[in-house]
Amino acid sequence: MNPRILLRGLLLIGSLVALGYLFEVTQLGSLLDKGWIDSEIRGKGLDGELIFIAIGALATAVGLPRQLIGFLGGYAFGFLFGTLAALIAASLGCVIAFYYSRLFGRALVMARFERRIRRVNDFLSGHTFSMTVLIRLLPIGSNLATNLAAGVTHVPAFAFIAGSALGYIPQTAVFALAGSGIEVDPVLRIGLAIALFVISGVLGAYLYRRFRHGRSLDREIDRELGEEQAVEEQQKA
Repeated sequence: MNPRILLRGLLLIGSLVALGYLFEVTQLGSLLDKGWIDSEIRGKGLDGELIFIAIGALATAVGLPRQLIGFLGGYAFGFLFGTLAALIAASLGCVIAFYYSRLFGRALVMARFERRIRRVNDFLSGHTFSMTVLIRLLPIGSNLATNLAAGVTHVPAFAFIAGSALGYIPQTAVFALAGSGIEVDPVLRIGLAIALFVISGVLGAYLYRRFRHGRSLDREIDRELGEEQAVEEQQKA
């Protein structure tokens, strides 16, 4: 996998870890003790959990990185439940963006993502569930643009959403791990998060190369993976 992809992911993990460290050991941390997560989420039981999921769903639906929601889920709830809550939020965000595009935003999405829509339709058609899982494993690409473009295509909604939810799991778990309990064994936790991120990224890149059958989702993804020339040659053949 292209080292630039891993570098961007590692920098994202590092920046979130640094932010979480500040939460715990600086005045920023004391402010956040009185802030949104601690006042509205932590210790609020089911109400806090539902608020987090609802806000996370809306945030990812409009383009906030799902990795950030994973990190905040880990910070708010710990690794296991934080992963689950963030996964539900990201999946609901996918549903919202998908159906907004399919039911209400067709003209707007067609105008802005016409070329991507054709690529998404070609890429997902026939094996929607497995191909969706594949692209969600990649540590690159736009989650929002893919959701909007898929909504305009004729791909089945359930297969796309279910494939997205399954494919979201690795990165959600990685960032929830980075955000959770960082005051305890930080080197071990962050080291494990980085290792899991690298493994999931390499796996996603391998599966993309192995099972796409000459189809291309996005030129940027192909370029990052060093596959753009190979795709063009297959299309000309």
